[in-house]
Amino acid sequence: MSAPAREVPSLSARRVAVAVLALALGGFAIGTTEFVTMGLLPDIAEGIGVDIPSAGHVISAYALGVVVGAPVIAASAARLPRRALLVGLMAAFLVGNLCSALAPDRSTLLLARFVSGLPHGAYFGVASLVAAGLVAPHLRGRAVSSVMLGLAVANVAGVPAATWLGQQVGWRAAYWAVVVLAVLTVLAVLAVVPSSPGRAGATVRTELVALRRPQVLLTLLVATVGFGGMFAVYSYIAPLVTEVAGLSRGAVPWVLLAFGVGGVAGTALGGRLADVALFRSLVGAMVTVGVLLAGIPLVAGWWPGLGVAMFLLSATASVLVVCLQMRLMEVAGDAQMLGAALNHSALNAANALGAWLGGLVIAAGLGYTAPALVGAGLAAVGLLALSTSAVLRRRERRAGPVQRVPAPAR
Repeated sequence: MSAPAREVPSLSARRVAVAVLALALGGFAIGTTEFVTMGLLPDIAEGIGVDIPSAGHVISAYALGVVVGAPVIAASAARLPRRALLVGLMAAFLVGNLCSALAPDRSTLLLARFVSGLPHGAYFGVASLVAAGLVAPHLRGRAVSSVMLGLAVANVAGVPAATWLGQQVGWRAAYWAVVVLAVLTVLAVLAVVPSSPGRAGATVRTELVALRRPQVLLTLLVATVGFGGMFAVYSYIAPLVTEVAGLSRGAVPWVLLAFGVGGVAGTALGGRLADVALFRSLVGAMVTVGVLLAGIPLVAGWWPGLGVAMFLLSATASVLVVCLQMRLMEVAGDAQMLGAALNHSALNAANALGAWLGGLVIAAGLGYTAPALVGAGLAAVGLLALSTSAVLRRRERRAGPVQRVPAPAR
């Protein structure tokens, strides 16, 4: 589709950079709380008096909050001023994590984690639109990827630091740290992010019309199924390292570090590729993810090969995430915020799908490399959806001039 027209903001490059950094800080807070629970699961289980599988439900509760909250909030709040909405979402996120830190039992913690997940997708959707509206059209991918870098950096810095803090002081300290990050984000957004109006006249009905668009549905299918392949491997990365590569448990954090660094590199690269050629980059990333997943069983027994494969898989998958975000904003028409938010609902659904299918093949006795082959199959399904999207795209172009997508409101 053609690049949307835009009113050039009267903001200096420095002001734009600071505003995007403030938005990325919220992504850092969200990424930290999303993944720190996994590292502290034994501590949480002991703290609330349940076994580890039961404590694991708090992870699912957060993911369910993301899946539910993203479309509901994005569709119902599209007309609200964007900066005020960002502050409100981060305040709700703050409350959810505050309740998590204070939760006296499992039931309360489950509810608190669900509430914490509700603003997740909507925050990234609104923040992506605000960031895209601050820059020229040829820089929008980089602006959106900069916001999402907060999530990637959280895996490298925020999650390990919060996990260490939780292990030393108690698991509740990790959520208190996230509360502090949320407060800092609210203050930063109020201080440096320009005010911007919502979409006048938007209603839940007009927003949900985007879900009738074939291109939106196909892109969501790519995010849910195609990206699920990465999670099929990532969910079982610890036994892959110890049982297949033959390394000690102490090597697992190093492989996770390689995975996290790959995510940072891929997120930064994804923004640039999206600005150059969005759809081709989306297809290229999907193909590469499939090839890497298919190759993991061949190198998993050799630890240097496994480390490199995890780095490349994370980097390519992160390129895919950024391109999916931009693609949904492109094809959602007027409902850009809903499109951007739905990406995170789809990715959390991909997490559940990949982990479930990977667990099935392991339980069937096919070994710890089998999830990678399942992932390659899921990537192939994602590529099929992209192929269908490409055919529709060519038909749309032959049918006549493409209707321009309105620029994100500032």
